[in-house]
Amino acid sequence: MTGSIPSSLSVYTPAEMGLIDRQASALVPVEALMDAAGRAVARAVRRYFKPCRVLVACGPGNNGGDGFVVARYLTDAGWPVSVAEMVAPSPDSPAEKAAALFRGPRVPFTVEEAKRTDLVIDAVFGAGLSRDVTGLPAEILAAARQVIAVDIPSGIDGETGQVRGSAPHAAMTVTFVRFKPGHLLYPARGYMGRLVLADIGMPDAVLEEVPARTWQNEPGLWHLPVPGPESHKYTRGVVSICAGASMPGAARLCAGGARAAGAGLVRVAAGEAAPAYRFGAPGLVVDDAPLPELLGDNRRAVWVCGPGLTESDVAATLPALIAAKKTILADAGALSAYAGKPEQLRGASVMTPHSGEFTKLFGPPGNNPPQAVRDAARFMESVVVLKGASTLIAAPDGRLAINNHASPALGTAGSGDTLSGVIAALLAAGMSAWEAACAGVWLHGEAGIRAGSWPIAEDLDLYLGAAREKATQMQSECKRYAKGILPGATL
Repeated sequence: MTGSIPSSLSVYTPAEMGLIDRQASALVPVEALMDAAGRAVARAVRRYFKPCRVLVACGPGNNGGDGFVVARYLTDAGWPVSVAEMVAPSPDSPAEKAAALFRGPRVPFTVEEAKRTDLVIDAVFGAGLSRDVTGLPAEILAAARQVIAVDIPSGIDGETGQVRGSAPHAAMTVTFVRFKPGHLLYPARGYMGRLVLADIGMPDAVLEEVPARTWQNEPGLWHLPVPGPESHKYTRGVVSICAGASMPGAARLCAGGARAAGAGLVRVAAGEAAPAYRFGAPGLVVDDAPLPELLGDNRRAVWVCGPGLTESDVAATLPALIAAKKTILADAGALSAYAGKPEQLRGASVMTPHSGEFTKLFGPPGNNPPQAVRDAARFMESVVVLKGASTLIAAPDGRLAINNHASPALGTAGSGDTLSGVIAALLAAGMSAWEAACAGVWLHGEAGIRAGSWPIAEDLDLYLGAAREKATQMQSECKRYAKGILPGATL
């Protein structure tokens, strides 16, 4: 499956990127890649900023070498540039060779020098940071009027997206080849400013030798099923929703999301609470038959359990769904009911906790949310969707997607119920659990973006059709750009 994913969506950890760099050195000199990286940063600076006084703060490794290249190209373009070295590069290293080519002024690595300039290029530490940034490097970057980060702002952990010590809020970050998780994960994403991904000539053959385990969640990572001329409501898929009496609105929102996302038929299993649902949308089927009878219908393979359910409701439904080997999406009440007992949820295909629910089930995500979600998915043998500013979608085999395609406006009551319905509709249409979860999160995010600044959950259904249309168009574009950097790689 991964062979069909556009290479441009791959995300590599600093360790994986380090392996790529080492393998690339057999094909392309490190100095050539360093020159291309520095030239890309200088080009981005010239594109987005007017000429001004620049200080390039260089660290000891290859990141510092990139900084010397930036300084040289900006100087050649007529900009007033000086370099401040934290320490001298190692003898005979690529960074030392880059430093030797820079003929401009060297100044002390001090806060005063940073204050004298208009723009500081942060080439101190890269994405492979292994310690907290404190002391003089932190003070210099904090004193800068504006910061442009080479690879990643110093102080950001490129693997986890956490801030180690302190980090500057960059006006722009220019990175190379592929994004690292730290570029996309919050809180780090808020430190990046304009995020530019530059192609520096890394051979495709090298990237193919290091299979990605993490991707940006965008169309092309998954493909939505397209109804054919002979499709009907059962081939498009049936979504069934367990409903209770105490919070009927949650099940209704879930049903609306499923219908708007393309489900052929949505049925609410309400039992004795059926009268509370009779006056909903006219296309919604409400069942009052006992659950064992409903489970006997083989066409009803996909069930949502949780929205609006009490603990007793969950106890009366979820074990029966698991025993019947249905495809189950567990959310909301189903997650709360088994806080501290996640093994009771085994058998669900997809789980969609927010951070509070995740913590009650598995413990806090801590300083490495991607690993925490992967561990949870492996333990549960199901897909786990950790909802948040950077939503993480993990499969039991270790695949992980990072979704930033969303709006803060989705932080409204009922939005998660709609998402459950969207994912369930895609499961019913035949998508695998991980791809359905990824696609559902993206469609839900697109609907939130289109709904404007202050939508309520009921509004999201109105935009899911347009979200599907956009995703389909982007899928076609991804096929045209199956390798390399997609157009518009500036975020």
